[in-house]
Amino acid sequence: MTSTDTKPPASAQNNSWPAHFRATLALGLPLIGTQMAQMGIGFVDTVMLGWLGAETLAASVLATTMFFLVLVVGFGLANAVMPLAAQAAGEDDARSLRRSVRMGFWVVWIYGALMMPVLWNAEVMLLAIGQKPELASMAQEYIRIVQWSIFPVLTVSVLRSYLSALERMQVVLWITLVGVAVNAFLNYAFIFGNFGAPRMELAGAAVASVGTNIIMASALVAYCLKVPALREHDIFGRLWRPDWVAFREVFRLGLPISLTILAEVGLFAAASVMMGWLGTIELASHGIALQIASISFMIPLSFSQVGTVRFARAVGRKDIESMDRSGKTVLVLGVGFAVMAAIIFVLFPVPLISMYLDKANPDAQLIITYGTPLLAVAAAFQLVDTLQAIGSGLLRGMKDTQVPMYIAMFSYWAVGVPAAYFFGFVMDFGGQGIWSGLALGLAVASILMNWRYFHREKLGLIKL
Repeated sequence: MTSTDTKPPASAQNNSWPAHFRATLALGLPLIGTQMAQMGIGFVDTVMLGWLGAETLAASVLATTMFFLVLVVGFGLANAVMPLAAQAAGEDDARSLRRSVRMGFWVVWIYGALMMPVLWNAEVMLLAIGQKPELASMAQEYIRIVQWSIFPVLTVSVLRSYLSALERMQVVLWITLVGVAVNAFLNYAFIFGNFGAPRMELAGAAVASVGTNIIMASALVAYCLKVPALREHDIFGRLWRPDWVAFREVFRLGLPISLTILAEVGLFAAASVMMGWLGTIELASHGIALQIASISFMIPLSFSQVGTVRFARAVGRKDIESMDRSGKTVLVLGVGFAVMAAIIFVLFPVPLISMYLDKANPDAQLIITYGTPLLAVAAAFQLVDTLQAIGSGLLRGMKDTQVPMYIAMFSYWAVGVPAAYFFGFVMDFGGQGIWSGLALGLAVASILMNWRYFHREKLGLIKL
């Protein structure tokens, strides 16, 4: 390890509150920018497809929801690299860091290969859960193209975990910002048939996504190969050689993370399915409101990852005071941003939704009318969603992933999904009822995750 990749020993750490806030923001702002830029890619897709009408937009919601459900398991596996590499960096253990990253690639690539046949037959599954045949067929066309981006997407995810652990996120931000521009250009070309490209509409968005993700992965790999401090880690050297001990460690830590993320994403996917039962306008409105809420959620999600890295590095240094203050700092900053987002949702729902629509489209006003109260409910669950995300991230920093997985499954599927169905259909509150069920599930998760974090010493979760 070089001096640029590691922090000084615990005795040299500045554990003042201002120092922790500065360090959290120094890592958090590039992470937030990267997450926002990544969401910007989805934003551009949604806006341009929204110009084609409610049916195309609704089909894209189904397709991207299903593809994302597959991706989040891979993201969870890749995220296991983050606490492993961060703790190794805190311990100044270059060998363990290298082993974790290499086997992280193995784990996510094997997973991606296993998922390809599943994605190829997406239409069958969409029809089985009651989606309209015409929407399922359109979604299938999109998925059969975009599924080829699973390998570059997961490669980027592993490299992001690696660079986050080393607190080197600026380059990821710049590459992702370039990706936003590339995606917008390719979308405009292939969705509408501009610049000599064929007009492919929904399939064109899939082509653009594949091209964009290949370019981003290539740029990030080139960076890791070029920078001397990173080249010393040799994360791509002898990549073909298995390291089953490290492979099992990544998988053992990553699978519960994947299932935790999948439980939450599955909650929102179940809500999308329920909204599809209500109708096309309702599903399109839900898709836009969910996109807006997801963009906002990128801020607490970034602070969650900051908490994972900074807590894990403090564990590696055996710095108890830094563990405590790093956790409290991300909680304070995350909650502050959540409150601001909630206020914006309440005050400006129509301008936010209108960004995704062509006002000349006859469905636009219907979508605005139906989506406005959904954003009001989204404002209400910003706080609890933030708390559960950061609590989960801090627990990952101490390699505690199994019990949080059980908490997520209980909160989202024993509480959230039944509540969404009950409020939406039994009580006949429609979309607002479905979203209220989401809020209840997130509230339960936030309470249980943070209780476990604040009782970490009594529970014996810290082993120094």
